[in-house]
Amino acid sequence: MKKDFFNVLSVQEFIQALHSFSPLQARTVSIEEADGSVLANDIIATEDLPLASRSCMDGYAVNASSVFGASEANPAYLESVGDIDIEKPASFTLQSGECAGIVTGGILPDGADAVIMVEHTESLGAGTIEIRKSLAPYENVMLKGEDATTGNSVLAAGTRMRPQEIGMLAALGIQNVAVTTSPKVGIISTGDELVSIEETPVVGQVRDVNSYTLAACARRAGATATAYGLVEDQLDSLQAALEKALEENDVVFLSGGSSVGVRDLTVSAIEKIEGAELINHGVAISPGKPLILAKCGNKAIWGLPGQVASAQVVMFILGMPFLRYLGGDTASFDQTQWASKQAIISRNVASKPGREDYVRVSVSEKDGTTVATPVLGKSGLLKTMLQADGVVRIGADSEGIYEGTPVDVLFF
Repeated sequence: MKKDFFNVLSVQEFIQALHSFSPLQARTVSIEEADGSVLANDIIATEDLPLASRSCMDGYAVNASSVFGASEANPAYLESVGDIDIEKPASFTLQSGECAGIVTGGILPDGADAVIMVEHTESLGAGTIEIRKSLAPYENVMLKGEDATTGNSVLAAGTRMRPQEIGMLAALGIQNVAVTTSPKVGIISTGDELVSIEETPVVGQVRDVNSYTLAACARRAGATATAYGLVEDQLDSLQAALEKALEENDVVFLSGGSSVGVRDLTVSAIEKIEGAELINHGVAISPGKPLILAKCGNKAIWGLPGQVASAQVVMFILGMPFLRYLGGDTASFDQTQWASKQAIISRNVASKPGREDYVRVSVSEKDGTTVATPVLGKSGLLKTMLQADGVVRIGADSEGIYEGTPVDVLFF
C-alpha cells in the first residue's frame, strides 16, 4: 500500500529547519590565505586610516579661501613657505595667502584644507606661486579617518574576502583574520538503474549525472565535495554509505530514493543511523516535493529527488544557500540578494495553490523589453536546465501567472 508523505513542510518552514543548524566554527588564517573566505567577525579599526589628512595630488597645499574665485583669467598669487617632506608632518602652519609644495601622500600642514594640482599653477620665482583654479575645501585631500576611524567597523562579519578587503586589512596592519570554515559535502547517488559514466548503458539503465552536478553545485557554494559513487538499492548498503559519508562530512546529499515507493529506502536508512533525527519527508515545492532532511548532531542529511532537473533546481533554491549559510553567509536565503532581473513572462503559467513553483525560464531581449520564456519539460530532462537561464518563483498562494506579468528571474 502506498504511503503518504511524512511531515510535508512549506518552503519557509523548511528554511526555518535549516536555520536550526549552526554555522561552522571559525578558523584563523593569514591575510595571504584569506582571499575567497568569509569573515567570521566584524573587523574593528584600531587606528584612523589615514592617520592624518593627506594629499591626493602633487601640487601645493592651500587654504581654499585663499584661492576663492581664481581662474585662468583671474589667477590668485600665493607665497610658498617651503616644501613638505612626505615622511613627516610639516613644522609650520599656513597663514592666509600662503601655500606649501606637497607630493601625493604628503600630510597637510595646519592651516591647509585643500591641494591645488601642479598643472594649475606656475612658479613666478622668489617663492611666488600663480594659482589658476579655485578649490572647494577638502578638494584633492584624503581626510583623516576617511577610510577607517578608530573603534568603528570597517568590514562586517559575513563579508566574502576579495583583494579589495585584503588591501584594507593590510593598511590597518591586520595580519590574521577569523574566517568561516568551508563545509565538507558528501555526495551519494542511489538507484539500481544507474551506471558509472565510463559504462555504456543498455535499455533500462542511465549514467550517473547527479554525482557530478551536485558536487559542482556544492563547490560553487564554497564547499568541498567528495563523491562516494553509486550505492545499490539495499538498506544495509545505503546505511553503510550514509554513515561513512556522515562521519567524514558536514552535509550529505543523497539523490534518489526519496520518493514514496517500494525501493525508496532513504528514510529507512536514516532511521537506522544512531542519533539521526528525521525532520521532514516532503516540501511543498515543485520540482522537488519528495525532499528529505535529517539531522545528526550539527550534520545534515538531504534526500534529494533522483530526477536530474529536480535535483538541480532544489540545490539552487535550497541546497546551495544552505551551504553558504553554514559557511557564514547569514543572508544566503534572501532571494532579493541573488543575481536577478525583472522580465515580462511570455505566456500563461498555471500553478497549484499550496506549493511554491519554480519555473525554469530563458531570458531574451525583444524590442527593448526583457522577456522570460518558460522552459517546459519533464523533471528528468537535462535539456530544460541547459535551455534555462534561471527560474521564476510562483508563490504558494497563487494559481499561476498571466502572460505579460512582470516577474523576477533568479539566475542560476
